Amino acid sequence: MPIKLIPPRAGKTPYFAGRGIHFGRYVDRSTKAREKRVALQVIRKWEREIERGEFSTPGEATFASAVVAYLKTGGDPRPTGPLIEYFIKSDGKSTPLREINQTVIDTCALALFPDHTAATRNREVYTPISAILKSAGPDFDFKIRRPKGSRGKVVTGWLWPEQAFRIFDAAATLDAEFGIFLHYLCYTGCRISEALRLTCNELRVSEAFAFHRITKNEDPRAVFLPPVLVASLANHPRGLERGTQRVFRFHQGGSLRYMLQAACMIACGLPQPKRVRKGKTPPKPAYELDFVNFHTFCHTYGTWMRRYAGLDIKGLVGTGRWKSEQSASRYAHVVPSEDAVKAAVLPTAKGSKASA
Repeated sequence: MPIKLIPPRAGKTPYFAGRGIHFGRYVDRSTKAREKRVALQVIRKWEREIERGEFSTPGEATFASAVVAYLKTGGDPRPTGPLIEYFIKSDGKSTPLREINQTVIDTCALALFPDHTAATRNREVYTPISAILKSAGPDFDFKIRRPKGSRGKVVTGWLWPEQAFRIFDAAATLDAEFGIFLHYLCYTGCRISEALRLTCNELRVSEAFAFHRITKNEDPRAVFLPPVLVASLANHPRGLERGTQRVFRFHQGGSLRYMLQAACMIACGLPQPKRVRKGKTPPKPAYELDFVNFHTFCHTYGTWMRRYAGLDIKGLVGTGRWKSEQSASRYAHVVPSEDAVKAAVLPTAKGSKASA
């Protein structure tokens, strides 16, 4: 039925109202108009808005109101700004949540990040929108399909001991504290952000212990310091009796990445690369350790704990570095399985050295 004009009700309201269904949208609200002519104009305006998909009822949940609810529950505010701006309509109103579906989210991701990877779109659009819709309640939550490749490329590059030792030595020649920093990453498996947040009062070298209150897993982590790392930290050039000051003075950015690249090139017998101005990408020659980044040391920790310390997947999770067996399972490949070792009994040619 069309939206009909409802006259004012004596003793109830002096305003005309509109009630009915137009293009599948049910309407029952006041026009806030006392004159019939004006009230009809308001109803015609509602019908045009419904036809354009711009009609919203007072108090209806919108994307902006859902973001507010999401932030009040401790949600991450970082990615919400561009999303709020995108979901503002031409009339300045925020998009109602009922209009947000898979197609709308896909379009938003491509509009905001047209030249980025699927992993970036997933992190900046799909994941925060999913969290925002969940905070709005079950009426708006639905299973969002993530783009293909949203998990990103799983990087599991790691270092053999002799490679790591060469990098440690080269790093120490550049900066003694930087060499200790790389030791810490490699022998604890900490992410770079976790290591840089560590303060001196959370480090007990005499007890071979460090405590990371904030980790990516959202759980605090007690870290054991093996003897080689205890010895390294004991030689910290600025000492460790500095209260709440950070253990390492570095900050994430180009300068720190340059130091790592320089250490890797020196470790390979190449000259230290020249620094370049911000905004210019330095030429990166191909060399043995050109795959190394700071996360490589985290993977090296996992690999060494598997290969040399003999931990299985459950053991890796037990260190606190990984939250689930699924995330730790990437290190299963670094040790041949019991079944694979049975290849030693395969037949060989008579008289060969292998059969001797």
